[in-house]
Amino acid sequence: MNSPISTQRVHAPGAEAETAGPLHEFAMAFTSSPRGARLARRLVSHRLDAWGHPYGGWVNDTLTLITAELAANSVRHGHVPGRDFHVRLTHGTDTVRVEVTDTRTERVPVLTDAEPPGDAESGRGLLIVAGLATRWAVASRDGAPGKTVWAELAWRETRTTRPSATVFTPTAGMAWRIGPSVSVAGASVVRPARSR
Repeated sequence: MNSPISTQRVHAPGAEAETAGPLHEFAMAFTSSPRGARLARRLVSHRLDAWGHPYGGWVNDTLTLITAELAANSVRHGHVPGRDFHVRLTHGTDTVRVEVTDTRTERVPVLTDAEPPGDAESGRGLLIVAGLATRWAVASRDGAPGKTVWAELAWRETRTTRPSATVFTPTAGMAWRIGPSVSVAGASVVRPARSR
């Protein structure tokens, strides 16, 4: 059942606390199905349009794509029969953030050094998220089993072109580097805020 929810916001490591809170917030539970993922994507796009980021604009298109990837991953990899997934969208003064929460604890997203074969139908979703988001990570769900995958987009940045795709490059140990500013260690990814 799709319904409004009231869950706590996941803390973003390294994020500056917004003293006044978000300017706008939207949260809803969706059935863990392809239809629920599609509805989540559409409602996020609609809400962004209502908040001043028009359809077809860079912020709306980018965050809608990120939401689509995270919701699809939640349905495909985080599905627990009888449990919904939750989407929270917050609009701050400089960033827009989407959080997708599911109840599957043991299936935490892990990035590997190998891209899927060229003809594989899946395996690129988190590469897309890493390439588009200003920063993103995975966090444990507070007060209940599960995990939250969140991504932020700095919307006040001046952009003349869309960001390019990122490529995996190995570094020491179990960590990997994606493009110039993303470190991957185990299941958590935090992209530092870009300088202005």
